Amino acid sequence: MIASPVKPLFVFVITFSLLLVIIILSPSPHFLQIPVPSSSSLGGSVIWSVKRTMEWRPCKWWLQGHLTPLPAQTNGYIRVDCYGGLNQMRRDLCDGVGIARLLNATLVLPKFEVAAYWNESSGFADVFDVDYFIQKMSGFINVVKELPKGIESKEPFRVDCSKRKGQFDYIESVLPSLLEHHYISFTPAMSQRRDRYPQYAKATLCQACYSALRLTSSLEKKAIELFDAIAKPFLSLHLRFEPDMVAYSQCEYQNLSPSSVSAIEAARVDRKPWTGELAQIWRKRGKCPLTPNETALMLQSLNVPTNTNIYLAAGDGLMEMEGFTSVYTNVYTKSALLNREDFTRMHGNTKAALDYHVSISSDAYVATYFGNMDKIVAAMRTYKGMHNTLFLSRKAFAELTSQGLGGAELKSALWEVHKNDFAIGRGFALPDCFCEFEL
Repeated sequence: MIASPVKPLFVFVITFSLLLVIIILSPSPHFLQIPVPSSSSLGGSVIWSVKRTMEWRPCKWWLQGHLTPLPAQTNGYIRVDCYGGLNQMRRDLCDGVGIARLLNATLVLPKFEVAAYWNESSGFADVFDVDYFIQKMSGFINVVKELPKGIESKEPFRVDCSKRKGQFDYIESVLPSLLEHHYISFTPAMSQRRDRYPQYAKATLCQACYSALRLTSSLEKKAIELFDAIAKPFLSLHLRFEPDMVAYSQCEYQNLSPSSVSAIEAARVDRKPWTGELAQIWRKRGKCPLTPNETALMLQSLNVPTNTNIYLAAGDGLMEMEGFTSVYTNVYTKSALLNREDFTRMHGNTKAALDYHVSISSDAYVATYFGNMDKIVAAMRTYKGMHNTLFLSRKAFAELTSQGLGGAELKSALWEVHKNDFAIGRGFALPDCFCEFEL
């Protein structure tokens, strides 16, 4: 039998263990530091690692509730006329479908108005899959592509809801016109309160907005092509600093380039910027769009790494972008990723549809505004169970900078504000179709 050299081996093990303990307990030089695994593929202790206390989910009365049977007799036909950009029109469509169900009407395919301002000429069927929409709305409301004989050649009687305010009641104010003319059109009043709808009408609205609208096959193919061209993982950023947006806000900015100043002045028309104390009050109310430079600072305060892949979900004409791209260098745009000929052939609605598709599928979504697109994207991401969504607080930024905060102190304060917003899901979804759950 051959004896094993146990003692030398034992001494070696003890010596190596002591050396390892000394190395671990001693201050380590930089090259020995091991990075802590990230809780998010988008970066270290990024905002998405904050523990959430509230969660929004689609309400059970919509997804799992028993549908109220459609009445055997319709009260007539309703066409919803939609204006503005794609997401404003989508908002009107959602409201209009709910109202049509409220009035026990048959829905005619909505009309998307041509708008030169939005560089727009595409209609509902150019953006959304009509057959899919009709199929998904089955049981919620009847939808027809064509009107029956007798009224197929008629223009609908136009009901003006634009000046209706407060507790506007569609049954009292619109139903009589529907019963009289049998075919009407309207644009929903922006002030209409959805919480006054009966549950079957709200469920119809929710179904239309979040389950029934699918892009046409050709547009979806283009959206997938765009999505696939972006390096993963990535953050979708909806940045709003276009001349018309700044002009409309009536805010004034220092140190802008001459070209930006000229573009804003050309867009102002009769909207003069606030000055003096009024300008400060306006800014503290969160009315002023974030500049690209301010946006970059905000993302840094949330610990979003500067090498993050970022898709810019925005319209044409963004100003001062060098203030952002000098910090965040991996920025992707649809104009750079898509075939040039395809891109120039697209209208406002189809471009917005691509941004929407990419944004609801991105690893994270950040918005510098709280407009129609932001609300719909956030809600759709919630519907899909994708909660890495955040709205940058313009109000907090203005308030904190007015206090003289800057540098690390400002970033720390911004982190606290947005940490709390993310924890409670502020802006994730509106309470029309979604319910809160404590985690």
